[in-house]
Amino acid sequence: MPLGPIEMICLKFPETAIKDDIALALKELVDRKTIRIVDILFVRKGENGEILITEIDEMEDVDHSLLDASISEISGLISEEDIEDIATQLDNGSFAALMLFENTWATTFRDAVLQANGQLLLSERIPHSVIEAVMAVKA
Repeated sequence: MPLGPIEMICLKFPETAIKDDIALALKELVDRKTIRIVDILFVRKGENGEILITEIDEMEDVDHSLLDASISEISGLISEEDIEDIATQLDNGSFAALMLFENTWATTFRDAVLQANGQLLLSERIPHSVIEAVMAVKA
C-alpha cells in the first residue's frame, strides 16, 4: 500500500489531560479520511521534573480505533532523541502529545503527479505565526 506524506507534530499543553473537543476533532479528521494516525505518544513532565512517556496503546481510556492498524507497523520515525528534545521544552506539570500521521488527502493528488512523471521539489509547512506576521505587514 503506497502511503501519502507522513508528518509528525507535537502539541504542548499546560495541563496533563487532553480536552474532549480535541479528541473529537481528531476523530473527525480520521473518520473523514483526511489523515490516518500511525502513532501517538504522550510525554508528561511531573511537578518535580520527572518524565513519563506513555504510548496510546498503553492507555485504557482512549479510543484505540483512531490508530490505523494496517500502517501502525511503521516504527523508528519517532526517536528517543525526539522525545528527549520535547521533554526539555516542557514546563513542570505539563505534557505534550506527539503524533505521527499520514496525510491521506494527498494520496490521490500524489498518484496523479507521479502518473504525469512529476516530482516533488519542495514540501514545507509554514507556521501560522509567520502567516499572521506577513498578513499584518500587508494590512
